[in-house]
Amino acid sequence: MWTVLEHRIKAMKVIDNAPLQVRRKYTLWKQIVQQDGPFELRKLTGFKDHALKGNWEGYRSSYLNDQYRVIYSIEKETVTVFVEQIGPHDY
Repeated sequence: MWTVLEHRIKAMKVIDNAPLQVRRKYTLWKQIVQQDGPFELRKLTGFKDHALKGNWEGYRSSYLNDQYRVIYSIEKETVTVFVEQIGPHDY
């Protein structure tokens, strides 16, 4: 079982105001990560999960729709996923 920690300001404020479709896909993303771990996302083409480069090196991004992405990092030792940001694709 994985734990998903969400940044209260950067992630949750945005998801609370996001379109319903984005909120639903984030809920599905979170369920997948909690049950099967973030590595399972790579097998699901709808999330287009990938590692980031440059200033975001060490983070990963998953596609929620054409505009919204969830940016997160993985802490293997504590089996935790830190959701850093959810928002428009501008990185």
